[in-house]
Amino acid sequence: MEEPSEANAWQAEHARLLSRSLKHWTGCGLMDDEPDPVIAARRLYFAPFVLLSHATEADPVINYANRAAQQLFEMAWGDFVQLPSRLSAEAVARQERDGLLRRVSEHGYIDDYSDVRVSSTGRRFLIDHATVWNLIDDAGHYRGQAAMFSLWRPL
Repeated sequence: MEEPSEANAWQAEHARLLSRSLKHWTGCGLMDDEPDPVIAARRLYFAPFVLLSHATEADPVINYANRAAQQLFEMAWGDFVQLPSRLSAEAVARQERDGLLRRVSEHGYIDDYSDVRVSSTGRRFLIDHATVWNLIDDAGHYRGQAAMFSLWRPL
């Protein structure tokens, strides 16, 4: 996927998948107050909270990272969308992260995830109260997972 920009309508279709999936599980979508999908997608890309997603590969690779995610993880879009999502966690936390992803797969979403993450430069930070949810398309097919959080602190 290309980095969201005006040229690709800010990846509005992917933003729609993120929002509709969250709404399916929680009753609340992303940018529900914005009727224009392109404006909503642009707002998500520049939102003050972190928003990430990965697809369905056996070792899922991040396929979306908004600007806040890129800044927090200290990664440019091109590097981020080549990163297996497991590598965003510390090695010691990866087993716990795998358990979390199984829990999300079983229940559709969770909204109480806290864990240590590491940026591309090795800077550690704690994320708190992240929401993680399964992505499902209009036909109900599984399309990956997404995460969103606005609370973090350096360690």
